[in-house]
Amino acid sequence: MTRASVLTETLRTRFRNAWRLFREFSGERAYEIYLEHRRRHHPGEPVMSEREFWRRHIDARDTDPRSTCC
Repeated sequence: MTRASVLTETLRTRFRNAWRLFREFSGERAYEIYLEHRRRHHPGEPVMSEREFWRRHIDARDTDPRSTCC
């Protein structure tokens, strides 16, 4: 592997990690985290659709002000 390709791969990896972290902080990964939790702790049980998940997620945030950061 050339030095340039190693540098390129390193930058790609760092960008992917930064993007994942950004998505984590912004809440964009909430549905993915929900699916991971359901798969690990409640295998075989039905899961909400992504649309239903976000509807409930936003409703919960609107009805419980403690669930927001500010």
